[in-house]
Amino acid sequence: MKTTVAIVNEQGHDFTFEEVEIDGPRGDEVLVRIVATGLCHTDITMRTMLPAEMFPHVFGHEGAGVVEEVGADVSGIAVGDHVVLSLRSCRSCAKCDAGMVGYCESSLMINYMGMRMDGSTTYSRDGSPVFGSFFGQSSFSQHAIAYADNVVVVDKALDLTKIAPYGCGFQTGAGAVLNVLQSGPTDSLAVYGVGAVGLAAIAAAQAQGVGTIIAVDLMQSRLDVAARYGAIGVNPADLEQTGLGSPVVDRVKELSGGGTTGAVDTTAVPAVIKQAAQALGVRGQLVILGLGAEEFPVDAIDIMQNGKVIRGSVEGDSDPLTMVPRLIAMHQAGQFDVDDLMVSYPFTQINTAISDVSTGKVVKPVLVW
Repeated sequence: MKTTVAIVNEQGHDFTFEEVEIDGPRGDEVLVRIVATGLCHTDITMRTMLPAEMFPHVFGHEGAGVVEEVGADVSGIAVGDHVVLSLRSCRSCAKCDAGMVGYCESSLMINYMGMRMDGSTTYSRDGSPVFGSFFGQSSFSQHAIAYADNVVVVDKALDLTKIAPYGCGFQTGAGAVLNVLQSGPTDSLAVYGVGAVGLAAIAAAQAQGVGTIIAVDLMQSRLDVAARYGAIGVNPADLEQTGLGSPVVDRVKELSGGGTTGAVDTTAVPAVIKQAAQALGVRGQLVILGLGAEEFPVDAIDIMQNGKVIRGSVEGDSDPLTMVPRLIAMHQAGQFDVDDLMVSYPFTQINTAISDVSTGKVVKPVLVW
């Protein structure tokens, strides 16, 4: 069948809209009519990071929609179900069996290589393959092929335009706090970079009653939003150099009584990551969520002598089949209020949405068909 997609035809180019062919679902696949898709920074950066031979490409990995067809081997998902789409995992390797689905042994192939395991693509144009299957969905499309392992069935009463970002951005930030740091009232947290992922971490920290929450960002508008969740804002541009150390490190330590027990970085900026680690307290832990720099420096003496931990995390160590429902339940209980972070755009305005989120005009664009 034909469907309309927001496609990147060449490396680094803008999104354009075209009709392509999409396969019907195979035995293990689910065809979803997309209602809304969150716009994530990863969608923006991957169009420049992937090699030229992996284009044309359909991105999008925070889809939400309605199931239209179900493969013969799929159970627990029915035509007409409302669903949120997320990261794929094989559900059969050692990592998946241990509950670490974000670290699935097949993750690279089934989420990033643009094709099925057999090398075929779900999209084509004029008989030629179009790369897709991004996070097992490529939901910058009116229709997407997904799988039972990354399809989360949700209540039909929920607004799909409000829960699409739960599939990646929101669960990544919240998961860093809930699953990795497991922060609570006796803890302190600093979040570096308070876009959608960082603000989700802060919202989760507020829900957990974390004692001190600090937001570090150069955009005052983002710090103003963070303040609504009880976070103390630190804008590096407003700090003066008063000694030999970093003003950001000094300020975070001052606010947290000597250093935070936990920190989350979403910036992927090497200098920021180094400061985030230095601002930890003894045996503090920094969780890195941002993707960008290949290397970053650390203060080796500080790390060793203070027993600090720097670790990465995929999707906040979340299993979307359980994490998405958990966050929805928290939201319904008034403990994870992220609705105001989202602004809806018609899908045809995708390039405007990219500009607006890049300049800080909005926090989380959601593209709606």
